[in-house]
Amino acid sequence: MPLRQRLLETLSDGGFHSGEALGAALGVSRMAVWKHIKSLRELGVEIEVVRGSGYRLPAPIELLDADAISAAIPPRLADRVGPVHIFDELDSTNNWLREQSLAGAPSGSVCVAEMQSAGRGRRGKHWVSPFAANLYLSLLWRSAAGVAALGGLSLVTGIAVLRCLRAQGIETAGLKWPNDILAGEAKLAGILIDVVGESSGPCAVILGTGINICMPPLAGEGIAQHWTDLQHLSNAGVTPSRNQLAASLLEHLLPAIAEFEMSGLQPFLDEWRRYDVVAGCEVDLHLPDGIVSGTACGIDESGALLVDTQQGRRRFASAEVSVRIAS
Repeated sequence: MPLRQRLLETLSDGGFHSGEALGAALGVSRMAVWKHIKSLRELGVEIEVVRGSGYRLPAPIELLDADAISAAIPPRLADRVGPVHIFDELDSTNNWLREQSLAGAPSGSVCVAEMQSAGRGRRGKHWVSPFAANLYLSLLWRSAAGVAALGGLSLVTGIAVLRCLRAQGIETAGLKWPNDILAGEAKLAGILIDVVGESSGPCAVILGTGINICMPPLAGEGIAQHWTDLQHLSNAGVTPSRNQLAASLLEHLLPAIAEFEMSGLQPFLDEWRRYDVVAGCEVDLHLPDGIVSGTACGIDESGALLVDTQQGRRRFASAEVSVRIAS
């Protein structure tokens, strides 16, 4: 186990530990302890330092554990989950899993990271990914149907994420077309789908999900939109286990993907429309050649967004626009 992880696990009891005691427990010098404490604080981990008492975490940190995630997945789904890969830091879980897909990684492979240095949102936007605070998970799914058959997959993935969050008691969560989960008007989670393959042949799909669990205030200052996290939304500020949440996310994603593969988007349309937070709102759609404004009117049978504009009702595919509720 890496020294940084051992250090965090030692501190996670919430008590004070002197540099000397930590060094003795970890088999390193006090200077080595100080350097690792410094690097963790630079990553955004809050560590209190009190002269004469030592170091402590103001609240326990649960580190990701592949065995804990696998053990929490229901037995009926165990054969659909491939290896679970855990990393302290990656540029992007989607990027890593995409490379693995090209190297032959099996369908059901999972990648989870404590932090991402270059986490991505839709249209190349940066996804703020502080260390050991939130959930950054990507799942590899190999489809024999080809890229052309994947229309609406981001909507299905959004429904799976929403089901997972509602299972955590987050009743205020809703869906913002095409791939965001909001609570009120604040972003709680997002989805990024990457596809490797031909339009009509077998392809590899990487379904990436980021869920805000306990966003550090300093990290949150770098987010250019309203956001929230599960700690603020949960009763009494109780933060759910990240390992349990990862397992729950897979528990909801895998059956949804299987149903989509068999029946397409149709079985999910009513559920999407029930939780659509954009329908009936005035929206601005940002297109490569300008902005279109109008009233969102839900989605059609293919998952495209319908908008009533001054020129009449128009239809927009997910790759063409980004949507925000007009102020």
